[in-house]
Amino acid sequence: MAKATQLIDNEVFRAYATYTAIVLLKMMLMSLITAYFRITRKKAHVQGTQFIKQKKCDMEPYYMNNQLAFVNPEDTASFGKGESAKKYLRTDPDVERVRRGHLNDLENIVPFVGIGLLYALSGPELSTALLHFRIFTGARILHTFAYLIPLPQPGRGLSWAVGYSVTFSMAYKVLKTAWLL
Repeated sequence: MAKATQLIDNEVFRAYATYTAIVLLKMMLMSLITAYFRITRKKAHVQGTQFIKQKKCDMEPYYMNNQLAFVNPEDTASFGKGESAKKYLRTDPDVERVRRGHLNDLENIVPFVGIGLLYALSGPELSTALLHFRIFTGARILHTFAYLIPLPQPGRGLSWAVGYSVTFSMAYKVLKTAWLL
């Protein structure tokens, strides 16, 4: 088994650690962006039964002004109690967009961290490993911008597919090395 000092001396492992730290920090930043959007979004589209109760005429959107966007009742406690706090419980399209981007990060970065570690330990060439790590990192950053701006499709889909393909490529190399495929 490799000692920690041997791993730190391994250039491929150092590259893996660097790019993994970058994408994990990017993923953590998504939490802060979600919080920012929750606090700064002052209008939200009310749907479903709330919409029908608040506006009984036609089916045009009803907008609530000057309210924060929270989804958990306990998050509204500092803004009031009972019915007065309920007005802050709502969804906001911008907040939901950021949350979906964050969820997509979780679905893609976590496998990259695990497979990337196995890949780094499988003895790839430094140039090949750097290519994998850099492409994945760039694809995830581009995917985040495509989600937040939002950029038109197929930009977001392509950036997801590129990152996913990189992870799959590393997994294939690990399996090929470990099981002699």
